[in-house]
Amino acid sequence: MRFRPCIDIHAGEVKQIVGSTLMDNGIEGPVTNFVATQKAGEFARMYKNDGLVGGHVIMLGVSEANTNAALDALQNYPGGLQVGGGINADNCRFFVDHGASHVIVTSYVFRDGHIDYERLEKLVQLIGKNHLVLDLSCRKKASDNNFYVMTDRWQKFTSTAIECVATMSCISGV
Repeated sequence: MRFRPCIDIHAGEVKQIVGSTLMDNGIEGPVTNFVATQKAGEFARMYKNDGLVGGHVIMLGVSEANTNAALDALQNYPGGLQVGGGINADNCRFFVDHGASHVIVTSYVFRDGHIDYERLEKLVQLIGKNHLVLDLSCRKKASDNNFYVMTDRWQKFTSTAIECVATMSCISGV
C-alpha cells in the first residue's frame, strides 16, 4: 500500500473541505471539517522528510493567498509534489519552474463539457506530457446512473462517461 499525501489549500490555509461544497455562487461557503495550524510548507517538509512521494497540492479557488501557499509547499519539497487547481496554459510552466513535479488539470481541458484537444495539446507543448496529470474524477449522474468526469469544483458534469475514461478511447489521440 502507498500513502499519497495531499495538501488542500483554501483562502491560503491548509483545510479539509467536505467534497463538492465549494461553490461559485458566493452565497454559501464551503463546509470545512478541519483547518490546520501548520502552513502548507510545513506539511511538504514533513512529507519530504518521511520520503512520501506522489503527493499533491490543490488550490481550492484562485487567489494570491492560495498561490503563495502552494509555492511555499513546492519550495519545501521541490520535485516532490504535483499542483492543481486553476491550472491553465498561462500558469502551468510557472508551477513546474517553481518545483511542481506535475500540474493537474481538469476544468481547463474539459471546456463546455467536452475535451478540448487544442488546450490539451497546448499544455503538452508547454510542459511536456511527463509533467501533466489529467484529473478524471467522476460522479454519478442521477438521470442515467452513469459516472461522468466533473469540472469546476465538482459543480459541472462533462459529457465524458466512465466507459470512455476506462478505455481512454476519448483521449487516445493525444
